[in-house]
Amino acid sequence: MKRVVICSGGPKEEVVDFKQLPLLKDEIVFIGADRGAMHLIENGIIPNEIIGDFDSLLDDEFHYLEQKVGKITKLQEEKDETDTHIAVIQALTYKPDQIILTAVTGGRLDHYEAVLHDMFQFQMSNPDVIFSIQNKQNIIRFLLPGTHLIESNHMYKYISFFSFGETVEAVWLRGFLYEVTNENIAMGNSKFTSNEVIGQTSTISFTKGICLMIRSSD
Repeated sequence: MKRVVICSGGPKEEVVDFKQLPLLKDEIVFIGADRGAMHLIENGIIPNEIIGDFDSLLDDEFHYLEQKVGKITKLQEEKDETDTHIAVIQALTYKPDQIILTAVTGGRLDHYEAVLHDMFQFQMSNPDVIFSIQNKQNIIRFLLPGTHLIESNHMYKYISFFSFGETVEAVWLRGFLYEVTNENIAMGNSKFTSNEVIGQTSTISFTKGICLMIRSSD
């Protein structure tokens, strides 16, 4: 599986623990978006490329990156899209199976909302790519109609499902602590919060709607 990890410029405490990712088993590309480039460096990772206007970096930090990183795309400060959005577009050129965004939670909530809605649009237009937002405690994904295999993960014990924009219809949950047969997840419904996978795998299936899945740890 080919993965692209995009590290954005949110709080460094929101950067995923890279030891949790199976990086050594698969082909991996790292992209730093603005200050996210320094987050990667601080975690001992030299990004394959960096993208941004770099307005959040000191001059000496940017000069350091120029010496370390082979490909730098410097953007204008005034632009229609965020650095992270443009980084995702670049990530898709690698034709990955999965794109992981990190350091996009915490800090400014408007930035988080922008990334969440961007990820929704990218997932809709690229259904064969798995998009996720990850930090040390959470994994966020959008699920499209169909059947999805969910593997057990002791680092993210709890799993919750929410509707995103419209009712998720004909939901079946199998292999979970709380199983469900042919129910709907309506907007504002919190019934499907804090479930757990039992055994090695479980499945969720539904026929209509967009499901927001969040896996979490304490």
